[in-house]
Amino acid sequence: MSNDFSFAINSINFDENYRPSDNSRITTNFANLARGESRQQNLRNTLAMINNRFNALAYWDNPKADRYSVELEIISVDMKVQGNEIAFPSIEILQTYIVDHITKQRVAGIVGNNFSSYVRDYDFSVLLLEHNKGQAKFSIPEDFGDLHGKLFQYFLSSNTYQQNFKKLPVICLSVSDNKTYRQTENQHPILGVEYQPNESSLTETYFKKMGFEVRYFMPPHCAAPLAFYFFGDLLNDYSNLELIGTISTMESFQRIYRPEIYNANATAGKIYKPNLGNLDHSVTQIVYDRAERNQLAVAQGKFTEENFIKPYQAILEEWSASCAS
Repeated sequence: MSNDFSFAINSINFDENYRPSDNSRITTNFANLARGESRQQNLRNTLAMINNRFNALAYWDNPKADRYSVELEIISVDMKVQGNEIAFPSIEILQTYIVDHITKQRVAGIVGNNFSSYVRDYDFSVLLLEHNKGQAKFSIPEDFGDLHGKLFQYFLSSNTYQQNFKKLPVICLSVSDNKTYRQTENQHPILGVEYQPNESSLTETYFKKMGFEVRYFMPPHCAAPLAFYFFGDLLNDYSNLELIGTISTMESFQRIYRPEIYNANATAGKIYKPNLGNLDHSVTQIVYDRAERNQLAVAQGKFTEENFIKPYQAILEEWSASCAS
């Protein structure tokens, strides 16, 4: 079964001239920002936020706070099922690059950061909704996320991934608004103070099936903790500048589309419960359509069902059963 799937990687720069490709998931943060009349100003402002945040965190030997800039590359992963020449757009992630304007060096940062997946759209926006339709109590299918998790880990172990990336990915997401987080005594100079949730979330369980562990840190001068999904040792496997690249990129995205949490005017306390109804926050001068994003997630989930899940159901079930859990 090892040859049933193959992967191909395409990339495009995320800069002020970025326009989503025809195959790009239009619910991604970067695609959402790159539409409409404000598209170029959106992109320009977003990149400025990222660079400013990076220099604020990388303050040593940086007296004018302008030593570094971040370049972003959108990585699209297409998957082919054996015997079919049509590639299915599997996932999209971000690759950061760090440019040092003093040494004139450009080095790769962490890959991952943002995570978008058509199969995840199907799981959450189609499968999970159908499973709970007409039910008095919400529940999760026993095998929820199994296929997605196995496909993702298969991609990480593929020659395609290993030939293109030197380290395993780190994904950085928002905290959950239905969990409570408590500050611990652990503190990292870059990641900041660590928090622990009162209970596991569905997102944690889903990402665990992909092989990820999760820890929650609130970086210096951030309004709330961020969720870092990783393999190995988050605190020691990556350099300070690599971590700053991820923090500056993903915190900026969170400030844009979760301003109630990440652009709040008050910083999270020792016991913190995120609140999407928080009115005491500032809005960025960047246009982001959250309602459209939710609607498109359903559309893309149905697209996945019709073009991937149903056509290859027998192959996917046989392959999934042959994989170790």
